Amino acid sequence: MSRRRILVTGASKGIGKAVYELLSGSEEYDVLAPPRDEMDLGSADSIDRYMREHGEIDILVNNAGINLLRPVNAIDERSISEMMAVNLEAPLRLITRVVPGMQQKRFGRIINISSIWGVRSKELRTLYSMTKFGLNGITKALARELGPYNVLINSVCPGFTNTELTQQNLPPAEQDEIRKTIPLGRFAEPGEIARFIRFLISEENTYLTGQVLVIDGGFLA
Repeated sequence: MSRRRILVTGASKGIGKAVYELLSGSEEYDVLAPPRDEMDLGSADSIDRYMREHGEIDILVNNAGINLLRPVNAIDERSISEMMAVNLEAPLRLITRVVPGMQQKRFGRIINISSIWGVRSKELRTLYSMTKFGLNGITKALARELGPYNVLINSVCPGFTNTELTQQNLPPAEQDEIRKTIPLGRFAEPGEIARFIRFLISEENTYLTGQVLVIDGGFLA
């Protein structure tokens, strides 16, 4: 079997880094993980240029994302544009670039990294939830459109995970309180999310598509 080509965005840290490290060590995959100076997700031109240079992709993991916490009266045009560009528009642009090759081969796997805040939400998460609920909508719509081509697409919705973004947005005391609300009593490790993604993109997954898959230690149960 030839090696599958994977594109992983946001692979410099957190879940994306864990995915890259897990898959790049396998003989099954050829993993592309462009830094921002190679592909700027805020620029359609940059995305187009990178995709033209790197050819067809078998598996896409839309992992990159930002989380700007804002009360509603502090939401401005810049924050709306930034969140939409990185969290929603860039994943869709990448999908449109990789799908033709997947349709031709009649094989493809697309993973959209969403969030538990794309299933429910909380205060200050208006912008983030807007993009993550939207990403889940893309997943569901395209599962129907791409299913006949054997292109499977799923959203993975991590709960609280030990990433740089979590440390940035949650003070230690708040983290301790949140752990008390999680049935497993801890945050996820990025590697746990990466192993779940590995199954979804593997040859073992032949029928799971169009799903919004929560991996949160029971937080939303």
